[in-house]
Amino acid sequence: MLSRAFTKPKRSFKEYGENSRSGSISEYDDCIVGFIDDLPLIPCENNGPSLSLKEVLRTSVSVMGENARGLTEKVVLSNARLCTLKRFRKVIVRKSEFGRRVEKLAQVCNNCDYLVPITAYLYAKRIKLVVSDYYPMGSLADLLSGGRRGQTALNWNERVIIIESIARAISFIHGQSPETVKNMKMNVHGNIKSSNIMININLTARLSDYGFVQLADCVEDCDTKEKRATTHNIYCENLSQKSDVFNFGMVLLDMLGGVQDLSYMDCIVKLEESIKQGDIPFFEFHMKGKERKQALKVLEIALACTSSLPETRPSIHQILFDLTHLLKTSK
Repeated sequence: MLSRAFTKPKRSFKEYGENSRSGSISEYDDCIVGFIDDLPLIPCENNGPSLSLKEVLRTSVSVMGENARGLTEKVVLSNARLCTLKRFRKVIVRKSEFGRRVEKLAQVCNNCDYLVPITAYLYAKRIKLVVSDYYPMGSLADLLSGGRRGQTALNWNERVIIIESIARAISFIHGQSPETVKNMKMNVHGNIKSSNIMININLTARLSDYGFVQLADCVEDCDTKEKRATTHNIYCENLSQKSDVFNFGMVLLDMLGGVQDLSYMDCIVKLEESIKQGDIPFFEFHMKGKERKQALKVLEIALACTSSLPETRPSIHQILFDLTHLLKTSK
């Protein structure tokens, strides 16, 4: 069984919410929890749990991730239920529109086995948040990083399960109709990356943060600016299906060969034949025979997805068809 420690200690988090002051998480939470009147969260499920702002803030035990759009925390409720709390830095819509959008996104997520369900949300003066299911195996980014640090790495069969799950999640989103609901694009994810792919115990995957780019803007503080300066952003940030496909391709390249830098793309394309012949090592895991043939085909799909010309990128439906056909014919 794979085992990981995916949580980090809490650290300072500035510019939180609209017009909020700088300060640490604990200072900010002390202020919120100290409110005389508690605020109930709005459930997204008919029989969802009754949660309050005080409860989710008091039971937050660790920071799972942080970026320019917000903070993700692990919450252990009083009944021992685990949840994920997403706090947004700067929401771009008003209260009524925020609620309407989250509820529409929740309807889609809660009807797909490959999307992370949304449980509840809150829009208050100083804090805007969404609560969703928690996955103890962490994200794909966690698993890949752990494997590269000497922990148990994913084998090819496990990677295939995750790849197919992600493709099915994107296909479900891209197939949404109507495509747009009151200025919100329902058929685009907008932020596909390895840290937004959550892993189940059985190693199937669920895509998180669907539509969240249409809820909140990015706000950079000193921590996020420093992180951005020392890392390469390999993902496309345009809100379109072609950008979703590009980002899926980058996830595939990361899973195949640990590619995390766009500057390597031209080199991979030029050396594709040498990689296929085995003259140049590319894959970061051991395989041979049928598995190698599958991996080379997935590499072809990844390179097609990351074409510099958006119009030449395949649709996710074509990609899913090719993946399904590949897996069936290779058994």
